[in-house]
Amino acid sequence: MDIYEMALEYHRAYPKGKLATIPTKPHNTQRDLALAYSPGVAAPSMEISKNREDVFEYTGKGNLVAVISNGTAVLGLGNIGAEAAKPVMEGKSFLFKILSGIDSFDIEIGTEDPEKFIETVKMIAPTFGGINLEDIKAPECFEIERRLKAELDIPVMHDDQHGTAIISSAALMNAMEISGKNIGDIRIVINGAGAAAIASANMYLKIGAKRENIIMCDSKGVINTRRTNLSPEKSAFANNTQASTLDEAIAGADAFIGFSKAGVLKPEMVKKMAKNPLILALANPEPEIGYNEAKSIRKDLIMGTGRSDFPNQVNNVLGFPYIFRGALDVKATEINDEMKLAAAKAIAGLAKEDIPEEIIKAYGVKHLAFGPDYLIPMPLDKRLLCRVSQAVAKAAIESGTARIGYEPEKYKIYLERLCRERAFVSERIK
Repeated sequence: MDIYEMALEYHRAYPKGKLATIPTKPHNTQRDLALAYSPGVAAPSMEISKNREDVFEYTGKGNLVAVISNGTAVLGLGNIGAEAAKPVMEGKSFLFKILSGIDSFDIEIGTEDPEKFIETVKMIAPTFGGINLEDIKAPECFEIERRLKAELDIPVMHDDQHGTAIISSAALMNAMEISGKNIGDIRIVINGAGAAAIASANMYLKIGAKRENIIMCDSKGVINTRRTNLSPEKSAFANNTQASTLDEAIAGADAFIGFSKAGVLKPEMVKKMAKNPLILALANPEPEIGYNEAKSIRKDLIMGTGRSDFPNQVNNVLGFPYIFRGALDVKATEINDEMKLAAAKAIAGLAKEDIPEEIIKAYGVKHLAFGPDYLIPMPLDKRLLCRVSQAVAKAAIESGTARIGYEPEKYKIYLERLCRERAFVSERIK
């Protein structure tokens, strides 16, 4: 049975879907039911009516994230519609629960009208402690996220943009450290100009890259100052370069980061890159150039893809569960740049720590250590929950977006307990 049929069988097995709701309070006696619903439930409702912030005290809002999509840019499948997006959104909610203990509902909205989408999310937002936007096509996704961040008082993040930006930034920082290059001096070529590419380029500026050293390409070639009719997002990265094609732009580049399609990065282009180059070929399911092909061309190459069957997988799962965990735990009103940067640095830092034997065994390898074949942590590394969530919570407090503070040592113990519970859940699933 191939993976396609195995996936269909996995999803249609009883019970259907990947998530279910379970009661969290006692429910075996009449007294329990009286407390859970009528008449007892009136008490917390009255308290919340007097102080809206008490909703975090008496309900599950503070540990509940909505994964919301309209199905217009699903994985590598494109605009397949809201219903077809549901298995993916269920999967995202599934990952929230098993990796960070966050409860999550998937919500698919049947409209491509940005105003209707925004209005729908605003109307249901009181239910949730955070909003994870997912698989919404560009350029609409930029305005949708901007508006919702401005008009809601809970964390909102479009993971296709910022998750990829955070994880690829961690890989970029560590690759430059390994190759002995200063990130402020390197030339970066970005192929693709959609949501992930734009957000990633902006993130690279925050970790020290220079705008004039970033060349971005779209389907028409290099986005340079001679181009007209560019969107505001693309205009911000119009480079004053004579290069017009990817082939011209990549000569002497220190890094190629692809958010485009399979096969666009040719062997002769790889040969033109600078010494000890980085290639992050993130097109899925097939990268811009194959891992083995690229490595056979340049022995000094540092390489990553979006695939799990090769080293250095740039996977958003390294970030979003733990970013929202940290944000929710201090009741942050947003996920800001400081929190994203803290997450990227925490992920990059974890890769430099000694790797537990359980992770090495889980991936069936003999040895793992920080270097060209291990730039960023593996998705199954449970330490991500502690490292990233703590960094994000701390950044939220220091940047003034947290509603509450925390005691670092107690918070660490709490996250370690969640790690243990996650292991138990994983064993039950197996």
